[in-house]
Amino acid sequence: MNKSELVEQMAKAGGVSKAAAEKALGGALSAINKALKKGDKVTLVGFGTFSVVKRAARQGRNPQTGKPITIKARKVARFKAGSKLADAVK
Repeated sequence: MNKSELVEQMAKAGGVSKAAAEKALGGALSAINKALKKGDKVTLVGFGTFSVVKRAARQGRNPQTGKPITIKARKVARFKAGSKLADAVK
């Protein structure tokens, strides 16, 4: 499912126009993005938790030359599925 298909499903389920559903989805994604930039967690009970974790520096290998390289430490977004979502997928 892509974004436009998700917007269409949201519009049908909510009984609103596609434009309103797209605006709501955009607002939700923007709010999640801003919270993660600040380093906050976003928990949607039953769905899951978005968080930011630090990934340590590590050794890698250049696939073309085979030479070892150092991959810098960085922050990455992580999603952990909630129990209801995990059970629904089973």
